[in-house]
Amino acid sequence: MSYKEIKAVIFDLDNTLHDSEVLTENALKQAIEAMIEKGLNCSFDEGLSKIKDIVENNPGNGKFRDLAKGFGQEDEEVIEAGLSTYINPDLSKLRIFPETVEVLRKLKEDYKLVLISQGSTSSQSERIDILGIRNYFNHIFLTRLGDKRSAFEESLKVLDLDSEEILVVGDRIDGELKIGNELEMRTVRVLKGKYKSLEPKDESEKPDFEIENLREIYDVIKKINNSKIDKKKLKIVIIGGGTALPTIVEGLRKYTDDLTMIVTVTDSGRSSGKLRKELNVLPPGDIRNCLISLSNSDKLMKDLFQYRFDNGSLEGHSFGNLFIAALTKLTGSFEKGIEEVSKILKLKGKVLPSTFDNVHICAELENGLLIEEEDNIIDRHNDEVHLRSKIKRVFLNPSAKANEKALKAISEADLIILGPGSLYTSVITNLLVGGIADAVNVSKAKKVYVCNIMSQVSQTHEYKASDHVGKILDYLNGKLDFVILNNGRPDQDLINSYAKENAYLVENDFQEVKELGVRVLVGNLLDDVSEKKLLWEKKDLLRHNPGKIAWVLAGLVDD
Repeated sequence: MSYKEIKAVIFDLDNTLHDSEVLTENALKQAIEAMIEKGLNCSFDEGLSKIKDIVENNPGNGKFRDLAKGFGQEDEEVIEAGLSTYINPDLSKLRIFPETVEVLRKLKEDYKLVLISQGSTSSQSERIDILGIRNYFNHIFLTRLGDKRSAFEESLKVLDLDSEEILVVGDRIDGELKIGNELEMRTVRVLKGKYKSLEPKDESEKPDFEIENLREIYDVIKKINNSKIDKKKLKIVIIGGGTALPTIVEGLRKYTDDLTMIVTVTDSGRSSGKLRKELNVLPPGDIRNCLISLSNSDKLMKDLFQYRFDNGSLEGHSFGNLFIAALTKLTGSFEKGIEEVSKILKLKGKVLPSTFDNVHICAELENGLLIEEEDNIIDRHNDEVHLRSKIKRVFLNPSAKANEKALKAISEADLIILGPGSLYTSVITNLLVGGIADAVNVSKAKKVYVCNIMSQVSQTHEYKASDHVGKILDYLNGKLDFVILNNGRPDQDLINSYAKENAYLVENDFQEVKELGVRVLVGNLLDDVSEKKLLWEKKDLLRHNPGKIAWVLAGLVDD
């Protein structure tokens, strides 16, 4: 199914075209006043405090019944007064987003525009008139709560377009965007309002694009309409390991059904290291994370594979690691074990170890010291590891032969992505496998390195962007077409917390990178993270936003 040009745009109303948060707050206050007037036994401040607590757990209309119960009353007249006032609020404080009219006026010149909103039809209609946007739409559908899908289905009929020719713009991943995805329309999430922090529960809730300002819609439509990519034929290979790769994959899944992750098998620490030594199997940890990122199974199955035992003799082991190890023994090979897990997790794509040989990555430091095995290179429990002599070179012991399926995937790729991830132990370790670097260099695919956002104390302390790129070029022994750099700056408190652990934002020395012969692509690619995330004693650095980075990467094929 090829991408078709966008011919119509469906807009949600609340928190998409106007700021409904002030209106919601005002409606709650009016509802409480109406309930007190009908006999609710509380003060206004008590009612407001109580309703705010209730709304956090029950945003639906049942909140007014819960409020009445909270004060020992279940009078239907009191409850109805709250509900009726809430769904028909005073709209005098309605505020339109500054860019809304400009965007609608410009889009109307070239596209059919549809507005779909649910709730009280009279209230919704009044909002549209107060905002002054009615005349920008070819069709307006106002539905009762819970009946939004029927409006989408009706819009398909009146527009007389294929679903792929329609773009849905809204703020609710569990509402209009989910409906749009299920109807195979293109979807854009506006990151505004109280629902912007919601995480998708499954594939149906993941938007194709995310934007922070409506003006970004122009770029989204241009991106789609100028694309000559066939979604089913675009082949992307990602080379790396660790916890960074799944973030990239999360975004890229919207652009292709053919993703191949080529993953390192040199981990020697924690659960993977224990299983490797005790059961003589290849380390399953990085493989497990990548399998889950491509999985189409339900959330419970994914959570099961990530579940980590926190006591007893299995303490520290994840269920997924144990499962992969057991299947390796049962099927007789690591390769067959992964194939069986792939079936169980209903993979959309492939996860391939870069080699099936039992190898370790080793490092020679500038002072001549040799360090064997990945866990010792990382040295995660050494608070002064950043003071260690820098890495001069890395190598595999013993040498390793490439997985033939990995070589084939590289040869057929349209785009090859290196990283992000630990420079030496996640990315370069794959290039050390005999045949991998040569295959990348021979491939006709576009080749891009996604540079890390933060430095790592044991591997890239004080490295600038050019240091990262230079090392990739050294071990690739070939050329890169692009490097992607982040110029977004996180909250200073977050930067300070990393500085305490001697981790810093990678400095973008653009001129030095360009002198290496690599084209630089730069932008604010940070994920919306306010605090560090922990993954079993391993602190996860600031991450790329999946939607933003995938948008850039997929576009490189047409560049």
